[in-house]
Amino acid sequence: MNGYGYGMYYDSSWFIFVLPALILGLIAQGKVKGAYNKYSRVNSGTGLTGAQVARRILDRNGLYDVVVEQTPGQLTDHYEPRKRVMRLSNSIYAGNSVASMSVAAHEAGHALQHADGYFPLILRNNLAPIVSFSSRFVWILVLLGFLISPFLINVGIALYLGVVIFQLVTLPVELNASRRALAQLEDGISPSENLKSAKSMLSAAALTYVAATLTAIAELLRLLAITNRRRD
Repeated sequence: MNGYGYGMYYDSSWFIFVLPALILGLIAQGKVKGAYNKYSRVNSGTGLTGAQVARRILDRNGLYDVVVEQTPGQLTDHYEPRKRVMRLSNSIYAGNSVASMSVAAHEAGHALQHADGYFPLILRNNLAPIVSFSSRFVWILVLLGFLISPFLINVGIALYLGVVIFQLVTLPVELNASRRALAQLEDGISPSENLKSAKSMLSAAALTYVAATLTAIAELLRLLAITNRRRD
């Protein structure tokens, strides 16, 4: 095969670039699940639920208008800046474990970023709808490019570059939110003996964003390798 048509799915570049990143992603997901399962069984020692931890952090930073809501699912927690709503999954919202405390504090960290006008968060929020829309067409354009015109492959690569940029921006946003979370927990919320556990929980979660970024970069390199092979 010449690296296109049916053969592109089994191109050696997939094993060189993408497979290692996918393996790292699986390891990262395993670490997050393991950390969550471990620390969801450890009492935070705060006497507070995840929702109460989030509320305390928000209120003492003057964010009284940010609403904390419960949402279905596991680890579906997120902060929605446009609506100024923090949504915590059932076990995080009502739980009083180290996992509940850590995840709630992390999401509160995003609210603090929003209040501070943290530029990477603003950039990510602006990129999100664009990337969500354009990423649906990347592989369609690449496949059509092999069948019709190389120009479509270049368009697909340009769109996927947006995905890579989004992941690169997301990484510092998430790491900064975790740093803000730990600073808040250290400031009179969490007992000192549980701070190390909270840091371990947040570090495991951060690894998933590192893996997602590396996977996006690997996919981009693969696309470039396939394109260059076709040109040759």
